[in-house]
Amino acid sequence: MTAPRPREAVDLADVERAAAALLAPEVRDFVAGGSGMERTLAANRAALDATHVVPRVLTGIDSTDTSASLVGTAARLPVAVAPMAYQCLLHPEGELAAARAAAARGVPFTVSTLSSRTVEELAETGAALWFQLYWLRDRGLVEELLDRAEDAGCQALVITVDVPVMGRRARDVRNGFALPSSVRAAHLDTGPTSHAHVGRAGSSAVADHTALAFDPTLGWRDLEWLRGRCRLPLVVKGVLDPRDAARCADLGASAVVVSNHGGRQFDGAPPTAVALPRVVEAVGDAVEVLVDSGIRGGSDLVRVLALGARGALLGRPVLWGLAADGQRGVTRVLDLLRLELEQALLLAGCADLADAGRLATQVRSDPS
Repeated sequence: MTAPRPREAVDLADVERAAAALLAPEVRDFVAGGSGMERTLAANRAALDATHVVPRVLTGIDSTDTSASLVGTAARLPVAVAPMAYQCLLHPEGELAAARAAAARGVPFTVSTLSSRTVEELAETGAALWFQLYWLRDRGLVEELLDRAEDAGCQALVITVDVPVMGRRARDVRNGFALPSSVRAAHLDTGPTSHAHVGRAGSSAVADHTALAFDPTLGWRDLEWLRGRCRLPLVVKGVLDPRDAARCADLGASAVVVSNHGGRQFDGAPPTAVALPRVVEAVGDAVEVLVDSGIRGGSDLVRVLALGARGALLGRPVLWGLAADGQRGVTRVLDLLRLELEQALLLAGCADLADAGRLATQVRSDPS
């Protein structure tokens, strides 16, 4: 199938095809790949496909409201752009282009610790920013990043808790993947090169870099310290077990993100659509529950809302849009998502997102 031009894309799969036609194979693999045998990567999509939403009829509605409040941030969609590293791999403007698109379409943008643009640069786009933190061996740098996030006007802190070490991603290992010299982790690397730039056969330079920078000993005491150290609402990303979600609530988190890192960490973790209802049941109204991993359209958003999520983090589709056409490509992704969500809500008999949260679901027993 010939890849459509990005502006002619009619769904997010079209955008992905357009991006794939432009990217170098090793960069495409870096974005698309998962860890291990990629079973969890595949399971995320299969579980969403196996989740059926039961529409309501005779509701008499003729319009829908897609606006949401996510961790206190107003959004025109129940979506925030997920934290994703090294976006200058995909487009020269990188995170700047994606953040401008998020600002234009009224959704929060999450700045990664491994962003190739600084949080200060991204604050100038006017986007509503969240800052994502990886737990670093350098505690002084952790404190510096917290202060920079607050000073830049970020509205939430997202701590990623499912990366004590980076999952072994076979595609990157086969490719001997390394960053080009033009792309760096702007918050971590002050020089032109780092371990992430030193490629060698049978290894991922990005994984080598994170092994040196990340501290695998992150624990509950650290989370408690973080809650006391930072004034921003705390979002804990990477939660799958209801017991962990309940403890996050007890420690004062504002939200948890049910996430398996897009199938890029523990290969064998449950798909998020399966884990989500159990987490929602465990925490009740104590914290907001968000979800990521596998969202590819408006009907997926209705699915996760019906399963109890307040909203979703959108990952790979944003990167495909960025690669395909920069800011315009990301804007196209968000416009398609809104169009699909509005139609899905109308077809399901929902005037707003709260109505979607009251829809019944039926899950096919064998998602394969």
